[in-house]
Amino acid sequence: MATRRDEARADGTISPAGRTTASGIPLRVVYGPGDLEGWDPGERLGEPGAFPFTRGIHPRMYAERPWTTRLYAGYGVGEDTNVRFKFLLANGQTGLSVALDLPTQMGLDSDDPRALGEVGRVGVAIDTLEDMVAVFDGIPLDKVSTSFTVNACANVILALYVALAERQGIPLDAVRGTVQNDILKEYLARATYIFPPAPSLELIGDTIEYCLLHVPKFNPVNAAAAHIRSSGAPYPHAMAYMFLSALEYLKAVQTRGHAIDRVAPLMSFLVSADRDLFESVARFRAARRLWAHLVRDRLGATEPRSMHFRFFSGGDILNMAVEEPLNNIARITLQALANVLGGTQSMTLPAYDEAYALPTEASALISLRVQQIIASESGVASVVDPLAGSYFIESLTDEVERRVRARMDEVEARGGIVRGIEDGWIQREISRHAYERERRLGKGEEPLVGVNLHRRDVVDRSWEQEMFTLDPATVDRQQARLRRVRETRDAAEVRAALDGLREAARARANTMPALVRSAHALATVGEMIQVLKDVYGVFRPPAVV
Repeated sequence: MATRRDEARADGTISPAGRTTASGIPLRVVYGPGDLEGWDPGERLGEPGAFPFTRGIHPRMYAERPWTTRLYAGYGVGEDTNVRFKFLLANGQTGLSVALDLPTQMGLDSDDPRALGEVGRVGVAIDTLEDMVAVFDGIPLDKVSTSFTVNACANVILALYVALAERQGIPLDAVRGTVQNDILKEYLARATYIFPPAPSLELIGDTIEYCLLHVPKFNPVNAAAAHIRSSGAPYPHAMAYMFLSALEYLKAVQTRGHAIDRVAPLMSFLVSADRDLFESVARFRAARRLWAHLVRDRLGATEPRSMHFRFFSGGDILNMAVEEPLNNIARITLQALANVLGGTQSMTLPAYDEAYALPTEASALISLRVQQIIASESGVASVVDPLAGSYFIESLTDEVERRVRARMDEVEARGGIVRGIEDGWIQREISRHAYERERRLGKGEEPLVGVNLHRRDVVDRSWEQEMFTLDPATVDRQQARLRRVRETRDAAEVRAALDGLREAARARANTMPALVRSAHALATVGEMIQVLKDVYGVFRPPAVV
C-alpha cells in the first residue's frame, strides 16, 4: 500500500522497477516510520514466549537452549548410515535426521523389481526391524532425537522405531523425534504417495492418536512448506498449503474426541530459508503469529503450547548450484543465519556438494561446522529476535502474513486443500509458478552467481573427482539380509500379525498397534504396505497440464 512517505521520495530512494523479494514482494530502498503507521507493537509483536509469539515461542530462546543441530543423512545399508551418524554425533551434532531411500518411502522392499537402481541411493534402505537395529546400533534412543523424512510410510517407520525402542528396553515416554507424515504435501510436491487422500488422513490420525497416548514426546506430523517451495510454489503459497494441511491433520484427531489442547502441541513444521535472508526471517516470524491465531481462533485452543509454531528448518536446495559448488558454502551460511535470526528450533543444512551427489563425510562436516560457528562465535544467538522493531522487517513480516492469509482464503473458497488436490488445481498452480521461475533463471532475472551472473567461460569440473559414490555391493548386501530375515523369522507369527493389521484397517480401528506387532514379527515394509493397499487402494493422480 502506498503511503505519503512514498509520494515524498523524489530523491531516488524508491527501489528500481522490478526489485522484489524472492517471493515477488515489491521493495523500496528506504523504510521508515511511515511504513508502520498505525502499527500496534503490543498486538503485532508481544513479548518472546507470549501470544502471538512473533518474537519466538520461548522467553529466552537460545540463551536458554540452542537449536538442535541435524544433518539430513543416510545411504546404503544400515551399517553405512550408522557410521555416518556416529561421525556426526562425535563432532557435536545434537540430533539425527534420517534420509530413507525411495523404495522405502514408496513402501517397496529392496528385492522388489520396482526398486531396481534405487536401493540405498538417496537414503538408507529399511526393509525390516533388523535394518533399523543396524542404523541405530550403539545409539540409545532415549539419548537422541531422531527425525524421519517419510510420508506415505510414516506409520510403518514409526512402528519400526517404536519396536526398536521396545527391543532396547527404553520406555516409550522417553522416545523423542519426528516423522514428517505430511501426506497432503506429497500430492502437491514430491509424489511419494501411495493411498488416496481420505484413508491417508485416517492413517495420519492413527499416528497422532498413538503418539498422544503412548509416545508423548514424539512429533507424529511435520507439515512442510519447504518441499512445496522446492517444487516451484512461491513461499507464501507454500506456507498457505502447509497451514491448511496442518489444520486438516488436527481436525482428523479432534473428530476422534481428543481435545485440541492435547493434540496441537504434537504438531511441528518444516520450512526453509532461501536466497532472500530478510524475507526468510520475516517468513518465520509471520508463520509463528499466523499459526497462533489459527489454532486459537479456528480450533479453540487455550493453552499457549498449543499455539507454538515449532519448526525444523533447512536451506533451499533450489539455490544450490553445480557450477562452482564451493560457492554453496556461502549460500548455506546465509540460510543458516536466516534460520537463527528467524527463531528455528532445529536446523538441517544441505552440504555444498548436495547439488550433484550424496554428501561426503568432509562436506557434511562443513555444514555442521557452519551451524556451530554461528552458535558459538557470531553472537547472533545471544539476543532474542534481534531484528524486531526494524521498519523493514516488521513491514515485510506483515506483508508475508497478508499474502499467506490471502492464499488460504482463495483455496478455502474453492472447496479446501483436499478438494484442490483431488481436482488438480493446486498442482497446476505450482507447475505454472515452477515454469515461471525457470524462465526467470534463464533470463537472469533471478540471479545465481556463477550460473547466470558472473559466469565463467571455462567451467571447472574438478569436483567430479571428489563425488561420493555408492558401494556397488550395496544392493547385494541389503537383499542378502532381507533373505536371511525371511528365512529365519516365524512365518506363522508374521501371517498372524499381518492378518491383525488387515482386520484393524477394515474395521477403521487404529492401525498402529497392529503395525508395531508386525514390526516385532519381522514383517517387511512392503508386506505391511501391501496389506493397507488391499484395504485402501492406491491414489491415481489427476492429469495436470
